Amino acid sequence: MPSVISHAVVGIAAGKAFAPRGVPKHFVLTSVVCAVIPDLDVIGFFFGFTYDHLIGHRGFFHSPFFSLFLSLFIVSVFFSNEKKFSIPWWSYVFYFFLLSSSHGILDAFTNGGGGVALLYPFDDTRYFFPWSPIMVSPLNVKAFISNWGLMVIKTELLCIWIPSLLFIVVSRLIRNAIDKRVQFTEL
Repeated sequence: MPSVISHAVVGIAAGKAFAPRGVPKHFVLTSVVCAVIPDLDVIGFFFGFTYDHLIGHRGFFHSPFFSLFLSLFIVSVFFSNEKKFSIPWWSYVFYFFLLSSSHGILDAFTNGGGGVALLYPFDDTRYFFPWSPIMVSPLNVKAFISNWGLMVIKTELLCIWIPSLLFIVVSRLIRNAIDKRVQFTEL
């Protein structure tokens, strides 16, 4: 998996890039939580669940099926002021679904681990993408503070952090250009 830091970076980038006007202040924070939360399944290791178990790491909690439930939960709890099933409500559900799904997708681009259950519940096979440029992150802090951790940070910087920063910059430039165009046409 990419490190939890990089999943958080994706959440921040998405939150900054896609925040609609007048969005609640907790939008970016819920974006980060949504991007990171699938990795809570590592707790399963302490209870004896292996990678290949349904609720093992990169299993059910990394699937789009879980992402759908998570997005519905997040919108129902944290964006309850939106009228249920309205266009803004569905927009939030779709946004948080994609953001949570990004977790499993990024993990499938890593070069290690047991694969990701991307098609669960239709198929419990664990998948990797054919191209895996992201070095798999260690699961413990001691291993992360090593040469391995340094290599992880280096690949994540190139493959996740810099593209995320560019995504924020480009989205802000586009948003500013649209705002200026709207202001110009209102004159």
